Amino acid sequence: MTVDFLRRAIAQGAGRGEADLVLKGGRFLDLVTGDLVASDIALCGDRIVGTFGRYRGAREIDIAGKVVVPGFIDTHFHVESSLMPPLEFERCVLPRGVTTGICDPHEMANVLGTPAFGWFLASAEATAMDLRVQLSSCVPAAAHLETSGACIEAADLLTFADHPKVLGLAEFMNFPGVLAGDAGALAKLAAFQGRPIDGHAPLLRGAALNGYLAAGIRTEHEATTAEEALEKLSKGMTVLIREGSVSKDLHALAPILTERTAPFLAFCTDDRNPLDIAEEGHLDFVVRTAIRLGCPPLAVYRAVSWSAARAFGLLDRGLVAPGQRADLVILDDLLDCAVAGVVSAGRVVDDALFAGRACVAPIGRASIRSRRVTQADFAAPGSGPATPVIGVVPGKIITLRHDLSLPYRDGERRIDLDQDVVKVAVVERHGRTRPGERGIGVAFVKGFGLVRGAIASSVGHDCHNITVVGADEADMAVAVNRLAEIEGGFVVAAGGHVLAEIALPLAGLMSLLPHPEIAASLRRLREAAKSLGVVLPEPFLQVAFLPLPVIPHLKITDRGLVDVDRFALVDP
Repeated sequence: MTVDFLRRAIAQGAGRGEADLVLKGGRFLDLVTGDLVASDIALCGDRIVGTFGRYRGAREIDIAGKVVVPGFIDTHFHVESSLMPPLEFERCVLPRGVTTGICDPHEMANVLGTPAFGWFLASAEATAMDLRVQLSSCVPAAAHLETSGACIEAADLLTFADHPKVLGLAEFMNFPGVLAGDAGALAKLAAFQGRPIDGHAPLLRGAALNGYLAAGIRTEHEATTAEEALEKLSKGMTVLIREGSVSKDLHALAPILTERTAPFLAFCTDDRNPLDIAEEGHLDFVVRTAIRLGCPPLAVYRAVSWSAARAFGLLDRGLVAPGQRADLVILDDLLDCAVAGVVSAGRVVDDALFAGRACVAPIGRASIRSRRVTQADFAAPGSGPATPVIGVVPGKIITLRHDLSLPYRDGERRIDLDQDVVKVAVVERHGRTRPGERGIGVAFVKGFGLVRGAIASSVGHDCHNITVVGADEADMAVAVNRLAEIEGGFVVAAGGHVLAEIALPLAGLMSLLPHPEIAASLRRLREAAKSLGVVLPEPFLQVAFLPLPVIPHLKITDRGLVDVDRFALVDP
């Protein structure tokens, strides 16, 4: 910021001479009053300098009949879950109005460690959208329950804390560690006091929630019921209403979004894949869905911009007003959130904007170091037919626990298609299996509808070991071994052959393809999975959350079945 810029901005805002850019003839949504104000919007560089009037500009864009709202802010997400690196992710979502993104590079950090931070921050400096980083707080999420590719401590985080793109500390998933006073957890929290610290405490209520919040944690995206969300709001948290590809909480939480509560609510996507973005949208989809569910439009547009900005200390954005950052979304229809154009930091979003960015070299190639597996590796020995079975809940990452009796022969528990119970296994892929361990956890899962074949993924939150679900052990081996050959990704196999796949060679998490090609590959994978009987709308993301041992109630890692409520292995 220079004195010359300020002099120009003041003069242009006061109407003395031409503004750099003027959006002419439209209306903007005043988030204070809720009025639609007929006015030009004058910009100087990356700043709004004039509203409530008529302006002349060196460049003028006619927006007659359209409505302007502040740029959308995604308050918590993992770029990696889009299967795209940050610059391609931006090409996908910035034209849909997402001008600020607050990301957690937790997925890549679990694979590569702190180099993931450096790569994300370099990418953030190259993006046209304002990509901010919350440093990953729990790598790994549960070290005693799974094998991670890396371990990040408080001192590692502090190395990056002063980077201008870093806001604070990302989702603190290890809430049992916080409540137990774990020294490593407290060291991280102490280092980031006074800065944004994201929460991650599903179902945490009452006195335990009070203790968690006493650590300085202020946001939460894991509330799944209105009752839970209201308690967290009343205790000072900003609740980030999540609508991702698997975790869909908007319908449950929409009733609490009112003009009164909007200052304490925001939106996030957490994990949203490019197929859903292509078919439904991103935050634009969340906005129009919330309005269709009966939320007041003023409350919705506040939550997606002004409230989100305030929650993370970004006080320079969130209103269409002089002095604010010129992040603007031009709508054909306010209620349907029909995006007609976007301005990001005063720049019109078009192909030329993306062409002018610096390149960021990919990292994380050849990160799949799993051993070659055979059918025999997926045996499930046990002392009898009774066993806990993971119950998948469509649209949720929370799972159920079913205690079932399965077919039992030769000392092994078997798949039972009549009960919709198939095998699930996690294969350690970082080459870090401890001496004396197999590096493969095998259990059972109910709810996929799978009747033959197998589906496998190297995206397995959060340590990203390989997860495979199958009705046939031989096909499970085919799918897992193919993932190693293609440097990670998604695979569908049946009858000893691969039916569909996508390679994700960047840390086994992200593709090098353009986002339309990724979406096309996902359609083929989805159809291949359906051909095996799968009934879940998003089977691969549902698979990816089965090994997440900090989300209740029953999960699986490379070390075995995990009782998340006890934060311990079922049979160590």
